[in-house]
Amino acid sequence: MHNGSTTSPTTKSTARPWLRALLVAVIALLISEGLWQQGALNGAERFYSDWWIRLAGQRHPVEHVLLVKVDEATLSAYPNEPLLFWGPRYAQATRTLREAGATVIGLDFLFSASPEEWFARLGGASSSAARSFDLNFRQELATGQLVLAGMQTAEETLLPAQSYLLSLPDFDTQRFIGAADLLPDNDGTLRSIYPNPPIPIKADQTRLLSLPFLLAVHASRQSASAEHWQFGGRTLLAGQRLTLPFAGPPGTVPSLSMRDTLAPDALQNPALQAVRGKVVVLGASYAGMNDAHLTPYGRGFFETPLMIGAEIQAQVIEALMRGRFVDAAPTPLRLALAAVIALSTSLLWWRQRPANGVIVLSVALILTAMIGYQGTLQDLEIPTAHFQLTALLAFTGVYGWRFSHGEREQARLRHLFSRYVEPQVVDALISSGDLPRLGGESRHMTVLFTDIRNFTTISEQLTPEEVVEMLNEYFGRACAALSEEGACIDKFIGDAIMAEFGVPLKADDHARRALRAAIRLRDIATDFRHWMNARFPDRKLPEFGIGIGVHTGFAVAGNIGTPQRMEYTAIGDCVNLASRLEGMTKVVGCVILASQDTLDSAGSGFTLGSASTINVKGRAQPVDVREVVSIEDQS
Repeated sequence: MHNGSTTSPTTKSTARPWLRALLVAVIALLISEGLWQQGALNGAERFYSDWWIRLAGQRHPVEHVLLVKVDEATLSAYPNEPLLFWGPRYAQATRTLREAGATVIGLDFLFSASPEEWFARLGGASSSAARSFDLNFRQELATGQLVLAGMQTAEETLLPAQSYLLSLPDFDTQRFIGAADLLPDNDGTLRSIYPNPPIPIKADQTRLLSLPFLLAVHASRQSASAEHWQFGGRTLLAGQRLTLPFAGPPGTVPSLSMRDTLAPDALQNPALQAVRGKVVVLGASYAGMNDAHLTPYGRGFFETPLMIGAEIQAQVIEALMRGRFVDAAPTPLRLALAAVIALSTSLLWWRQRPANGVIVLSVALILTAMIGYQGTLQDLEIPTAHFQLTALLAFTGVYGWRFSHGEREQARLRHLFSRYVEPQVVDALISSGDLPRLGGESRHMTVLFTDIRNFTTISEQLTPEEVVEMLNEYFGRACAALSEEGACIDKFIGDAIMAEFGVPLKADDHARRALRAAIRLRDIATDFRHWMNARFPDRKLPEFGIGIGVHTGFAVAGNIGTPQRMEYTAIGDCVNLASRLEGMTKVVGCVILASQDTLDSAGSGFTLGSASTINVKGRAQPVDVREVVSIEDQS
């Protein structure tokens, strides 16, 4: 930077867009994180989580548990028997399942009354039929391979009928009674389960483990009375909330009809061979039952059937036996991802027009959704809504700032530089984010000077109006060629044009652009002779021609002048030498004279003419110069 230069604060901050982008990103991240921590995004996160679960479909086959359904086919096989009197049927079914190799059997029914108690209320308790009606079922309970369902709420604990409790080994309700309660979220959707339902209970009541958890404890040969349990190498505590890692939508768990277990030759049925070594959940699956629940699979535009309670229990067991758990993304990972999203998008938006910014925002929202979905596939809860809100806030912040501050500055710069360069160059300059420091800065550039030969003689033979007409026609053609090569047309000095390449928009090939422009100007001047001859045929004017000087070096470029009148220009030895070289073209006898510095910077491909070493007024060292004739890639 030139020591005497000044820099406007607005432009300085604009020249470092990452500072503002960083500030916007941090603010967006803090707001979205605060809302996420307060739970304001819970509804949106649940929406996405449910959506990802539905899209994932069936995640894996169920291998550790089998569902036996009391379905319509089973009910139709015994149409005249009320379910209250199905004790012998359950006994037969569970005995068949045990003999087929079931590890443990869970009955997802609340046996709150027994037929024997019912007979007693009718006065037939003394009959042998009344006393032995459920004998087979009670004997099955005594095997220790059956787990019954209970219900436990803050108000009461509902246990099976006393005759069934007395049949349990050691009367151990904690080991053989599981709470079948399924607790939905506040929107009515079931997404989680607890080893112990998180409810207060009376001091004289036994706290029941949840039914599926208790069945998994039995299958893994752990103690129901322990304070913690091990599944999949993870320690689980009683009151811990577990997000349900569903294996798939309703119907994912392999199932049998209970009627198949009641057939006389049930053990010869190949379908029952699938029971061996598995946990069995026996539950209701018929019309009119009150045990169907809303899960993530039953929400959205394409709703699937509700999931029966027995299958939910079975899916929990499968997850525990597999050691599958859904974990929240670690806080460092979540914050790192949110920060990357906020900062990367903010930097992009600072350089993009609003229309392109909307495209970037759309891509960001899609990418965050993809990240959330991939997290679900890996049993990882990645907060999609949190990330998308961060992107939306960053988008709003960047363009809000730009519209309130940056757009005004850009409009001012656009108005200023449109005098010197083409509109597309101004757009590229603003989009680059590397705006010039208008107080002046040292930049490496190439300066081109050109003027008209014999202009004094020509102007003496033309009227003032004709001189202006000629200059306007020539300058129009010359400036078009300069602009196409990316020149900054600095000023017109009488019949001369001063132009810089490499400022205000940086270009590594500014020397090559300048020489290419010089060759085009020479050709334009040659064509312009025809215009002069046609316009002034009888004036006997000198032949129209120009001289061009080109030099590459460092100069100070910036907004230079007084507060009342300032303009963007370049000053320094580089400018002076380019002007001197233009004047030396008459001495050397050529149209284009370039310094060796320019030729070294421009690279190969030029056809060069005579070489000279000249002494320039004001410089102690001589300057090596060459005539430039043509360029190979010049069209």
